Amino acid sequence: MSGFDPLVRLLLFVILLASFLPVTGEGREIARTISNGGIFLLFLLNGLRLPRKDVLAGMRNVRFLLPLSLWCFAGMGAAGWALWQIGAHLLPGQVALGLLFLGILPSTVQSATAYSSLAGGNVAVSVVAAAVLNVMGVFVTAPLLALLAGTQAVELDTGGLERIATILLLPFLLGQVAQGWLGDWVRQQRRVTSWADRLCIALAVYVAFSGAVEQGLWTLVDLQAWAALLALVAIFLLIGFGGSWIFAGALGLARPERISFLFAGAQKSIAIGAPLAAVLFPPAIAGLLLLPVLAYHLLQLMLSAPIANRLNRQSA
Repeated sequence: MSGFDPLVRLLLFVILLASFLPVTGEGREIARTISNGGIFLLFLLNGLRLPRKDVLAGMRNVRFLLPLSLWCFAGMGAAGWALWQIGAHLLPGQVALGLLFLGILPSTVQSATAYSSLAGGNVAVSVVAAAVLNVMGVFVTAPLLALLAGTQAVELDTGGLERIATILLLPFLLGQVAQGWLGDWVRQQRRVTSWADRLCIALAVYVAFSGAVEQGLWTLVDLQAWAALLALVAIFLLIGFGGSWIFAGALGLARPERISFLFAGAQKSIAIGAPLAAVLFPPAIAGLLLLPVLAYHLLQLMLSAPIANRLNRQSA
């Protein structure tokens, strides 16, 4: 898998588009409404694609899922909190807060599974674990952000909870209910639904970055701030990949499960991050908050390929 996969290329394109042609004024509200509709569709497709039996099977694998959940949300969340404290002295406030937001996001599904397969990991465990973590992320990430950041930084009021329930949770549940009729058909349209996912995520990022650009994103984040952000993200990657591998080894997991733990525990999901930021925050804040997530997402893909190849050679 190339580090510049289709989603990465699409995200880079919409960031450039938002930099030169941001949607503003009344157009932004229209675009945000369309984006919310796209996020609804994204989670509906997720609900249709993910078989209920796989979710239940993943939840029964407590020896793997419980430590992975603790690492993904608590361990990486603690690292995100620490880096947020450091970043607060080096970065604009909302960008620094994005490091905490990054830490408490769930794992990816597609890329974590693909790299686990390439490295000789347990693919079935990877698919189920990453999928279950994404479902958990809808419930866990926003309250954790409010708890760790404090009410001054994040106001998770009744309106925010209602938006999460309406735009993220409701479509997923509808998809789970309807998968008996449409699940097989949706899973057969893999190419179409993959591009639908990417376009929905890209639209959320475009609206968020448009708001940030209008607020002066490229003057707020100068070259010195970019250097600091990339350095902090690099530290985060070291903690994510190194910590996941060491923790999985300490648990005594067999090598295939340890590899699956590595990629599910170290990777973070822009597929949850972008929609959740778009639902919780106005575009100006969401765009700044997503900077660390986007940087981490790009670098995690570039780092995962050589790691997976090395692990595969060692297994062989």
